[in-house]
Parts: sequence; C-alpha cells; structure tokens
Amino acid sequence: MFAHGAGAGMTHPFMEAFATGLAQRGVATLRYQFPYMEKRTARPDAPALCHATVRAAVAAAAKRAPELKLIAGGKSFGGRMTSQAQALEPLRGVRGLAFLGFPLHGAGKPSAARAAHLAHVDIPMLFLQGERDKLAEAALLNPVIADLGARATLQWAPAADHSFHVLKRSGRTDEQTLALMLDAFAAWVGRLDLTSPASAPFPTR
Repeated sequence: MFAHGAGAGMTHPFMEAFATGLAQRGVATLRYQFPYMEKRTARPDAPALCHATVRAAVAAAAKRAPELKLIAGGKSFGGRMTSQAQALEPLRGVRGLAFLGFPLHGAGKPSAARAAHLAHVDIPMLFLQGERDKLAEAALLNPVIADLGARATLQWAPAADHSFHVLKRSGRTDEQTLALMLDAFAAWVGRLDLTSPASAPFPTR
C-alpha cells in the first residue's frame, strides 16, 4: 500500500516510477489517495481521517490479493500517516512499513518529535532517505534508527534531497538514485520473515 506525499497525488511521476520499478522487482503496489487530494484541496486531512484511509487501503489490498503478504508505507506524509496508524492500532495483516523520505521535521525546524510514535511500532521498518533531505537531518535521524534497534533499516541515497533529486555536480543521476532505492526495498523485502504471522492477521474464512 503506497501512499502519496502531502503535495502530490498517486499519479505523480515519482509515484509511478517507483511503483513501476517495484513491479519489475516482483513487488506489487496499490496506490491510493487521501480524501483531500481527491477533492483537490491543498490542506491535508486531519490525522484521524488519514489513518482511516490507510486502514481502508489495507483492507482493500487484502481483499483484492489475499494470497500476498502486505507492506504499507509511502512517500513523506503518506509514510508518516501510515506509521501513526500502525502505532495506534496494528494494521491487519501488515508485515512491515516502508518510508520514502520520512519527514522527521519541518524544513528549518530540526526536531525528532515526529518520531516518538515509532517506539510503538512493533514490525520491521525501512527508511529510504536522501542525504540532503532538509526534512530529516542525519544527526537527528541516525539516533532514531539506533533507538529502534533491529526493527529499523536505514538506506541513505547519496547526494539526494527529500524528493530523491541529486545535484549534477554529484556525479550521480536521479535514475541511479531511484534504482538504488528500489534495490534496497527489494532486498529488505527479501530479508523479511514473511512466513511468521502478522501482529493482527485477517481472519480466514
């Protein structure tokens, strides 16, 4: 279940490129939108509504593909709403959370307060982060990851910003960065113990 960021919907080129790349690596995605994006309004919905939307997406994915193991997450805001939902009440059937640019703090407002709820997430988490991400300073994010212990995996994208764009002078390209993030995601999925039961599985019928 792949949620979008705060300012762009599920058809944004990055969302499409990442979903396509995952498909090429054997990972299916279900992209979805929060109500405010459907209404084309700029202000994101209240967290409670976003959490309900995440749960609805999880239920829809389980219904459409009951044979698949579920991973939830998203880009920036979408990933944070997913982790908040999981922290409040485990998402049924979800085996892990994946974040593409976890927004640890606002630009120019360094703080780790947004990560406090992650202590209540008891399933594996993957953090894909740009080294130049102004919404997640390394000096703040690294201790968060360390505190989460074995539950958390962090992959830095060299020279990349919050949108995973890189400067030309870095000698890297956006395409190389995308491939690095996709390969890291696929490798993480491969290491997950998908044979163990999720914390709150859907009942079988």
